[in-house]
Amino acid sequence: MLDDTLLDDPDALQRADRDHALLALAGAGARVRTALRLADAAGVAALRPDGRPRGVLVAGHGSALLAGEILAALAGTACLVTGLPPADAGTVAREDRRLRVPAFAAGMTWQLPGWAGPMDLLVIASADGGERGLITLAEQAYARGCSIVVIAPEGSGLADAALQVRALPLPYVRPSLPEQEDPAAGQPPAEPDLPAEDPGALWAFLAPLLALTEKTGITQLPPGSLPATADRLDESAVRCRPDAAAYTNPAKSLAARLSGTVPLLWAEGPLAGAVAARFAALLADRAGRPALAGLLPQALLAHRGMFVGQLGGGADPDDFFRDRIDEPDPLLLQVLLLRHTPGRSGAPAEPGEGADAEGPYEQPADDEAPRGVAVSRAHRLAAAHEVRLTEYASGRTDPLHALADLVALTDFAAVYLGLAATRG
Repeated sequence: MLDDTLLDDPDALQRADRDHALLALAGAGARVRTALRLADAAGVAALRPDGRPRGVLVAGHGSALLAGEILAALAGTACLVTGLPPADAGTVAREDRRLRVPAFAAGMTWQLPGWAGPMDLLVIASADGGERGLITLAEQAYARGCSIVVIAPEGSGLADAALQVRALPLPYVRPSLPEQEDPAAGQPPAEPDLPAEDPGALWAFLAPLLALTEKTGITQLPPGSLPATADRLDESAVRCRPDAAAYTNPAKSLAARLSGTVPLLWAEGPLAGAVAARFAALLADRAGRPALAGLLPQALLAHRGMFVGQLGGGADPDDFFRDRIDEPDPLLLQVLLLRHTPGRSGAPAEPGEGADAEGPYEQPADDEAPRGVAVSRAHRLAAAHEVRLTEYASGRTDPLHALADLVALTDFAAVYLGLAATRG
């Protein structure tokens, strides 16, 4: 159950947030600015590419792969963008045990596709920089003549390997967080080789990646889009800050709404689809909650059984006189629909909060604006089975800014839900 009192207690939230997840999310804008500055200093600004690559391969795990998925959505049909997830996980070599990287990640391996060659670009991204499999992948790509870019912490094994394979090294910006003061810090974690990912890692990967793709013509964002994204993230951090009351904080409101439900995270379009996938991953990692993510219209077919079945059903709901004392609270479906609606604005801003109403807003259920066939069918399906459907959209014309709006909202909501459900 959700502890509503904790959501309106900033001090209690800070005590519960032992790994400073909220602070990491609040610092996303600063990490974008730093990453862009360091990428320019590393040589991105001086690049003079001769045309676009045939394909872009993004290798890594966790948020690095999601950054590749977002790149694919922003690039559209201009260039083929393919993610390279780990192919397997083997035994950690003795020399890898000296690296400051979780043992499971250190043992993962990657395989370059057979078609990859001199016309392709390989981007290798890691928050640790110690995965032996990624170093081997860089060596394979060098032997095939691929262009290589490495995003990794300075001084890491992967950053050093980048120099050996003539790759362009771009630094990964770590979060600026205070030392943890957890009284249980001396106790070993439950799964030491599977640690929680830094919730702000996505932007530390995405900022240098998009700085590179803008220079190479793979993406064509509006002028000044990348630096302004940092401002959008700062604005979201202010809206979703811990000391904002739940009724004015959209992330806290969303967290409360999802409590006690099984969320179906539906998205219209690939950009919103990446946000839905990200939200499902963070709900599992930060809140310990299952969620199903899917793109419309496929999600309607894939998830229809959740509506026609009896999720969390117990006794006959028509039996009014049954004994409910020993019955657990039933799980309920909750549909969250994420959309990017360029040019449309939401409800007017509250007095004193500025005039910008293009950020993420909750679409009224009785909204009469035109909807696509899939979105209309989603509303009808939920209404027919009395399942609550909440629609969040960003009306910003810049797709990257819309992404920042939706990611920030759902990131904060996942962390708030986890904190409020684990008090004590």
